[in-house]
Amino acid sequence: MGELKMKKIFFVASEAQPFFASGGLGDVIGSLPKKIVKNAKDKFSVSVILPLYSKINQAYRNKLVYVGQTTTTLAWRKQYCGIYKYEDKDVTYYFVDNEYYFKRDNFYGYFDDAERFAFFSKAAIEVMIYLNEIPDIIHAHDWQTGMVSIYLRTLYYNDPRFAKVKTIFTIHNIEYQGVYSLDQDIIEDVFGISMNDSYLLEYHGKANIMKGAMESSNFVSTVSPSYAQEITNPEFAHGLEHEVKRIKEEGKLIGILNGIDKVFYNPAKDKALFENYDRKDFHLKVKNKEELQAMLDLPVDPTIPMIGMVSRLVSHKGLDLVKEVFEELLLERVQVVVLGTGDPYYEGYFKDLEYRYSNKLRVIIAFNQDLSRKIYASADIFLMPSKSEPCGLSQMIASRYGAIPVVRETGGLKDSIRDFEFADGNGYTFKGMNAQDMLNTIKRALKDYNNAELWQKHIGIVMNKDFGWSTSAKQYVKMYEKILEN
Repeated sequence: MGELKMKKIFFVASEAQPFFASGGLGDVIGSLPKKIVKNAKDKFSVSVILPLYSKINQAYRNKLVYVGQTTTTLAWRKQYCGIYKYEDKDVTYYFVDNEYYFKRDNFYGYFDDAERFAFFSKAAIEVMIYLNEIPDIIHAHDWQTGMVSIYLRTLYYNDPRFAKVKTIFTIHNIEYQGVYSLDQDIIEDVFGISMNDSYLLEYHGKANIMKGAMESSNFVSTVSPSYAQEITNPEFAHGLEHEVKRIKEEGKLIGILNGIDKVFYNPAKDKALFENYDRKDFHLKVKNKEELQAMLDLPVDPTIPMIGMVSRLVSHKGLDLVKEVFEELLLERVQVVVLGTGDPYYEGYFKDLEYRYSNKLRVIIAFNQDLSRKIYASADIFLMPSKSEPCGLSQMIASRYGAIPVVRETGGLKDSIRDFEFADGNGYTFKGMNAQDMLNTIKRALKDYNNAELWQKHIGIVMNKDFGWSTSAKQYVKMYEKILEN
């Protein structure tokens, strides 16, 4: 018998570390493909297709190799599609170049995002054709690449090259769905498909790209088991609960908890830290707190417990809970450091409190990866009280750096953090949407902090908790194997 042919997977996504990232999606696409290759034991090869944003990390721009160019037709448009690649040890990354769509200050948030990412989705398919690299599986991520599965069900339905290609669509956050008018201007003039096929996208009288991707794909995954269950409920599904229930009943929904890149997030080698340390010897962690206190002009005292928050400053991150009891928390012997951007209301609220509690609170309104790592390394407690959290990576990163998580039991937070009251506990948790419950949980952590021996034990537990990709990657490999069997 000859050797089994290695199966080919193409990821299609709108961002990836270390090239460009705005959040958790970029972290996942930067890590998961490599781990799949490592855990697949020669069963799968993985390539990734990305837009070539002008804001690509300059360290990688000069390493891109020009492959060629083709023309992508989108309705009446004929657009240039340049193809570049970067070859990593295990994964090949292809970049779709088109300055009209991707030479912008930001990745998202433009009036023509529907057209931009419809172009990218169609261009990704054209890149596969140009390269003569038709995969066994195409794995698309979030609404920006949802049109890939829809195009394969419509424009490429009779193309024999794609007849056996399986598709997977991963929902990283169901709140952002790509919803537009269900009319000829969008369906035919922007997306370039027939109105006869608009039923794939139709949902509550609108064209919904995420819904269309869910219906058109062979399999749908989310980024944690609890989130897969939660989004069957109106409270979490942002209107898509009926479609989620339908695909769940069809047996094509699965939740797999994300992980973090333990090389990318490593307190032993992280150059952003004031002092490096590891899980075997973390006595220098406190030096990071002292240096951050000095840098932020807080009273320098290594015995004061520091609570860190690195978050988008928006309501669904639980900030209304924080606001309700924050001043009561600041009456405790504590320092709080908040980093993030978001709703101007919350930005203003926290900055006003900083003025009134200048010896206890620092608020930095910014997206700053260097400072975020300093906070992870300096904080004793990391607060993450989200109302909804598909997976969450911050609680995992915080654990890696020895900042003990206080989280609300939802989505990936529930799947990754167990309260210390259990034998396998690795943090502090609360269940409801009650601000007093959150405050009592924080106070319980502060009480334990004052027991030095117990707190050192807790730090050891959270730093030794393995949030790497190995377990998750094995689950993805099983999912790929299952989809190829059907």
